[in-house]
Amino acid sequence: MATSEPIRNRKQVRQMANYWLRLGNGRNYLLIILGVNTALRSVDFLGLRWTDVFDFESGRFRSHLALTEKKTGKEKVIAINERLLKALRLCMRERRGDYIFANNRKEAEPICRSQAWRIIKAAAVAVRAVGRISCHSLRKTFGYFAWKAGVQPVMLMDLFNHSSFEITKRYLGITQEDRDAVYLSVVVC
Repeated sequence: MATSEPIRNRKQVRQMANYWLRLGNGRNYLLIILGVNTALRSVDFLGLRWTDVFDFESGRFRSHLALTEKKTGKEKVIAINERLLKALRLCMRERRGDYIFANNRKEAEPICRSQAWRIIKAAAVAVRAVGRISCHSLRKTFGYFAWKAGVQPVMLMDLFNHSSFEITKRYLGITQEDRDAVYLSVVVC
């Protein structure tokens, strides 16, 4: 099996999300926005319910998303940023059922991982994104842009719940171009 890669072009990430928005599919738009803004595995975000992000008693969106990761069994609390909040508000209007990513055929169930993969792949093909793009690419994309923004690798390791720095290093998808940028920008003497 080929390893997925982060999407290294911010414009392409926006284009992939907007592809679904232009087609009038808010659920698929939100799938990409949520994936790249939370760094969750697809197995964790596909099962999210509206009650995880919205308090129906107060009529307000929550400031944080709290869940237990299926792979690690660890509790995770994620702050909901403005971009994600905007996408959630947009999709709340067309809410169908309890699940955020409700299945079109069976509203009582979320979409499956293979359907999520098809959604991401269709958007990647539509915008001509290069590389091995999959559901996991959304998680890796978050890490790549966080690292480029100066987030320390040890913090990324913690956010991803990785057991070793080697795993985090692979996630970042560091290229020769990234290495060259460091050599060309750091002048010691």
